[in-house]
Amino acid sequence: MSKKNTDESGLEIIETPEALAGQINKAEVFFIKNRKIVLGIGGAILVAVVAFAGYRFYIDGQEGTAQDALASVVYDFEADSLQKALNGSGGNEGLLSIADSYKGTDASNLANFYAGVALLKQGKYDDAISHLQSFSSSDLLVHARAQSLIGDAYLEKNQPAEAMSYYQKAADYQKNEYFTPVYLMKLAIAQEKANQAPDAVATYKRVIDEFPLSSEVVNAKKYMGLLEGQVGK
Repeated sequence: MSKKNTDESGLEIIETPEALAGQINKAEVFFIKNRKIVLGIGGAILVAVVAFAGYRFYIDGQEGTAQDALASVVYDFEADSLQKALNGSGGNEGLLSIADSYKGTDASNLANFYAGVALLKQGKYDDAISHLQSFSSSDLLVHARAQSLIGDAYLEKNQPAEAMSYYQKAADYQKNEYFTPVYLMKLAIAQEKANQAPDAVATYKRVIDEFPLSSEVVNAKKYMGLLEGQVGK
């Protein structure tokens, strides 16, 4: 019988034919004893793989149709024909239908964003929030924009605490000199409405200190000056 090979730590290394055969034999014994379990797991994995492949095939097939429908309705959205954009016209599907009928596609996801904006403009704040929360994006600008719009809807509903939460998310996401100051200004306004003057002052100061070249600095200084007297600074 060959001597077992070990590495420097003393652990056995399977290199010899005898040792390798032994390991194979152990695997065969395990399979025989647990045949039903192994086959059951294998079958479940196969079903999951096939189901996922079928789902992706279905979604990929739906994507083209959904994109065509979205392309048609975006013209109404950009023309500010919000009712047509939302509900469709001339045989074309609207944003609400696209978002609901083609779930899982990129077009449905984007339709949720457009629908959220349109509903917000119509003053349908709860519906706007629902659609915007259903939208997701890793895009630098669009993701933060969606969070800010949800904040706008909550602020219109006179719920500044909820608005603050979404404005904070927008301001914290991928900070940049163009849009972050805008979201911070909205955050400060929500803080004022929530009677959190010291926090609002601190937020205005962030705009001034962190984004000195921003066009928001002028208003940040003005509003901070008005608040400082209230908080005794």
